[in-house]
Amino acid sequence: MTLGTYQIKRYVKILLLLNALLIGLTTLWYTNKLVEKLAEEERKKVEVWANATKQILFGINDDLNSDFTLPLSIIQSNNTIPVIILNQNQTVSAFRNIDSSIIKDSALLSHEIREMKSKNEPITLELSDQEKIIIVYRNSLILRKLKSYPIVQLFVISIFMLISYLAFSYSRRSEQNQVWVGMSKETAHQLGTPISSLMAWTDMLENKRFDEEIVTEMKSDLQRLNTVVNRFSKIGSKPKLEDEDLIEIVENAIFYLSKRVSNKIKFNLEKYSEPLNVKVNKSLIEWVIENLTKNAVDAMQGEGMINISFGTSKKAFWIDFCDTGIGIPTSKHKTIFKPGYTNKERGWGLGLSLSKRIMNTYHNGDIFVLKSQLGKGACFRILLKN
Repeated sequence: MTLGTYQIKRYVKILLLLNALLIGLTTLWYTNKLVEKLAEEERKKVEVWANATKQILFGINDDLNSDFTLPLSIIQSNNTIPVIILNQNQTVSAFRNIDSSIIKDSALLSHEIREMKSKNEPITLELSDQEKIIIVYRNSLILRKLKSYPIVQLFVISIFMLISYLAFSYSRRSEQNQVWVGMSKETAHQLGTPISSLMAWTDMLENKRFDEEIVTEMKSDLQRLNTVVNRFSKIGSKPKLEDEDLIEIVENAIFYLSKRVSNKIKFNLEKYSEPLNVKVNKSLIEWVIENLTKNAVDAMQGEGMINISFGTSKKAFWIDFCDTGIGIPTSKHKTIFKPGYTNKERGWGLGLSLSKRIMNTYHNGDIFVLKSQLGKGACFRILLKN
């Protein structure tokens, strides 16, 4: 997978996220408009209710025999909107759809009136030149619930998307695991036959007194191929961890690779006073070291310095690989460990991903970019818990 392909996948994910965000914002906007419309309708109902109340009060004052059927029916039809009528002295004259316990408690009543006034503008009715009433109200329970509905809806959608994402990721990881294991086992199987044949040919060359140095190098490379087969065969099964000296492992790996890279690549291996013994699988750790070294060589384009140092604490051991290559942008510090990511024209983008897998899955450790500066190089750290 090329860098461009990886970026396209990333952009697709961002686009999907933006679409989900747009849907959510559209839902909020539409529901808010609907709430505003319903709030206007409720205010009109309260105004009608207030006028009906005024009509009854005027009718009582003018003529007790007036017909109050219509205004009474309007007042009684309000079964959802909490309303309080205050006289000009701010005392309660009447109320509807309010719990009587609130009316009896002065503190609760004051709080309720303040809340109503803050939520909706009070309606003032002039009964006479010297008398007026103030009607305060709260939106109905249905309208209040409708206001919170989009938030609840988005929360439920977010939970659903999260669960779906986790389920999809788990399924994808399981599938990737099967591909990793299958590919590794098949690679080990396919390499087995030609390696056996090549070993036989080297024995024949040795018996015929062929150039001893060439035969020795061929045997060394065949031994390396056997090591590679052994590594691949371990993928998918729990490898055996044994006490090994990290310094010795690194020295052996660097000694082998130094003969097979450009002579313009220099290695500076820190001297350490004592062995660093830790439980690891030697073959797999060597694989990680080789992947890091080859990655550094590619980053330096065949010329530069690789500095390797060691460190310990009460809880961990670590190995730092620092090169003088092109460096890694901060935004790519985690991306480079994803399967298929590569900025090279040739390559599958599996080296660092496989190294990460070896450290996380089989050694309860980690590998990460410790620091990097564009144009000046990068430092990777292999971390092993003590």
